[in-house]
Amino acid sequence: MKTLSDLLAEGVAGRRVLVRADLNVPLDGDKITDDGRVRASVPTIKALADAGARVIVTAHLGRPKGEPDPKFSLAPAAARLGELLGTEVPLASDLVGPSATSVVGALTDGGVAMLENVRFDARETSKVDAERAELADELASFADAFVSDGFGVVHRKQASVYDVAQKLPAYVGGLVEAELKVLKKLTDDLERPYVVVLGGAKVSDKLGVIANLLSKVDKLLIGGGMAYTFLKAQGHEVGTSLLQEDQLDQVKGFLEEAGKRGVELVLPVDVLVTAEFGNVEHDVVGTDAIPADKMGLDIGPKSRELFASKLADARTVFWNGPMGVFEIETYSGGTRAVAEALVKSDAFTVVGGGDSAAAVRALGLPEDGFSHISTGGGASLEFLEGKELPGISVLES
Repeated sequence: MKTLSDLLAEGVAGRRVLVRADLNVPLDGDKITDDGRVRASVPTIKALADAGARVIVTAHLGRPKGEPDPKFSLAPAAARLGELLGTEVPLASDLVGPSATSVVGALTDGGVAMLENVRFDARETSKVDAERAELADELASFADAFVSDGFGVVHRKQASVYDVAQKLPAYVGGLVEAELKVLKKLTDDLERPYVVVLGGAKVSDKLGVIANLLSKVDKLLIGGGMAYTFLKAQGHEVGTSLLQEDQLDQVKGFLEEAGKRGVELVLPVDVLVTAEFGNVEHDVVGTDAIPADKMGLDIGPKSRELFASKLADARTVFWNGPMGVFEIETYSGGTRAVAEALVKSDAFTVVGGGDSAAAVRALGLPEDGFSHISTGGGASLEFLEGKELPGISVLES
């Protein structure tokens, strides 16, 4: 697999380089609420620009339905990238049309431009190979080389991730290369005890990774909305808490498997409950005493202490998913407790992207307190699940 360093060594002055970045940032209107992914994209783009390349950035934002939608425009990301680079980053008003052709044609050595949201074109996510290849051909016509630097999308077989890498000399960007090194350390070269903390809403999103991790971890800590399906599987009343009834048999199997393998599977022992989602008035109850008419929205103080104690002697930790509805301050304590335990830990600590990374920043915790904060939650989970990542395999081939 050729790297960004290889491309720079070949020389890029005057060459057009298409960079697939991950700029899928959360927005409040047209304001970015967490610019972590934009900041993460800067080193690769800056290295190319400083070396004299003409850099063309392609990315997506949100889930537009294969056609232009102003609320998903990359304009805020282009503006923020320009601020971070200290130069204007013009944004084409289309992806591969007249505006894109004009903007790319106007680039000079060291310049950076951005194409509009790649998902405004339905061919980007098409399941038909020929349709994706057609878009990839059009994107490739703009450039002399391709750099894959959007880790958050490498698990997708999409035109700007997978197909374009077959059309141009392709290289792995610095961000993706760094992410892969970290994840390989979690699978090939880890120190024990190895503890994984999983949270978030749905256990169904993490079935594969749980199944795979049960043969690898020493401890598995489960919080967030998904914990209530585990508690229900143990026979507890969970009230109106988030519950996936159709996953109960699968979860019972996980509990049995953990016992057979000697994996310590840790669940909350108390939770914050309320009668209505978002209501800040709440009670703290044991997980064996959740009222039938209330829902749990965060792990409780005893659970926070329990989870922190289970992390104290860890040598390697992977964390993906918040412990509660951290966006509401009242229910952010569990997520904060886990994050602070990792900051205090001497372990190699990896925050697995997505809401976990957003929570670290939203709660004002020091990013350098963690060994690594990933930019790709889904990609991280699929890697740990043992799945092939199309955006990586195409570079390796």
